[in-house]
Amino acid sequence: MKMKLFQTICRQLRSSKGFSVESAALVAFSTSSYSCGRKKKVNPYEEVDQEKYSNLVQSVLSSRGVAHTPGSVEEDTLLCGPVSKHKPPKQGEDRRVPQNWFPIFNPERSDKPNASDPSVPLKIPLQRNVIPSVTRVLQQTMTKQQVFWLERWKQRMILELGEDGFKEYNSNIFLQGKRFHEALESILSPQETLKERDENLLKSGYIESVQHILKDVSGVRALESAVQHETLNYIGLLDCVAEYQGKLCVIDWKTSEKPKPFIQSTFDNPLQVVAYMGAMNHDTNYSFQVQCGLIVVAYKDGSPAHPHFMDAELCSQYWAKWLLRLEEYTEKKKNQNIQKPE
Repeated sequence: MKMKLFQTICRQLRSSKGFSVESAALVAFSTSSYSCGRKKKVNPYEEVDQEKYSNLVQSVLSSRGVAHTPGSVEEDTLLCGPVSKHKPPKQGEDRRVPQNWFPIFNPERSDKPNASDPSVPLKIPLQRNVIPSVTRVLQQTMTKQQVFWLERWKQRMILELGEDGFKEYNSNIFLQGKRFHEALESILSPQETLKERDENLLKSGYIESVQHILKDVSGVRALESAVQHETLNYIGLLDCVAEYQGKLCVIDWKTSEKPKPFIQSTFDNPLQVVAYMGAMNHDTNYSFQVQCGLIVVAYKDGSPAHPHFMDAELCSQYWAKWLLRLEEYTEKKKNQNIQKPE
C-alpha cells in the first residue's frame, strides 16, 4: 500500500516542471535490491593535492619509527635500560641461571627487631683488602655496549670541557655526593651521638629533594656500614638500613642531573642494593635481615626525589642477575691469572 502511494507521488513529481526523479532512487528503499551503479564514496585524503604536499608526506613517513640519536635515548637505553616497565627478554640473556646458587635471604634470621639489637645504628668500618667490592664487580662486568657509550660520553665531555675541566667536573660530582651522604647521615643519626652538626650541609637542593622521603623513614638500623659475604667472597659499604613506610629496607641514596622516574633508569643500582642485602643477611655482624630495597634518586634543583621500592620478589629477581655478574667477574679474573706469565 505504501509502495503504491509512493509510486503515485513520484509520477506526479515527474509531471512537474523542473523536477526529475531517477528511477534508481527507488532502489534505496528496497531491502532486496542493490544498485551496483551507486556512486562510490570519495576518500577525503584522496582530495588532497598530493603533488603539493608530497614533500611533507614523505618526510613524515620517513621519520616514522626512526630511532633517536645515540646522544639521547640510545645511550640511556644501553647504560640505564629502557624506560618501558615491560622489557622484552633478550634471547639467551634472561634464560641464564647462576651456576652456584646461594639464597639472598637467611631463613635463620628475622626482619623484626628484638631486644638484643643495638639502639644506636651500626656503622661498621670497611676493611680494604683483596676481596672485591660490589662496585668493582659491577664496573668490570659491564657489557661492551655499555663501555662504548660510557667512553663516548667521556670523550664528548672532554671535548667540551677539556682534560682538566673533565677532571674538575668528576671531582665536583664526587664531592656533591659525599656531602649529600654526610648530610643524610647527620639527619638520620640520633642527636645524642652527634658531636656537631654542620648546618651548611643541610642547605642543599639534594636535601630539599628528599624531604618527602625522609618523612617515611624511621627505625634506622645501620648507616654507612660495611658488609661482607664470606661465602660469595665480596664486600660493600651500604648507605642505610631503615624502615620505609613500615618496611625494613636497604636504602641507597643517589644523585642525578636528570629525572629517573623508572627503576630501569637507575642502571645497575638495583644489583648494588641486592648485593648489599644478600651480604648483610649472612654477615655475622648483623643479627637481623632485610627483604626489601629502596633506591632514592635526588635532584640538585630540589625537585621531589624519585623513590624506587623493591619488594622481596623483585629483590630475588635482581639477586639472580647479581650472581651472574659475580660469576662473570670470577671467571674473568681466573682467565687473567691464567694468562699471566709465571
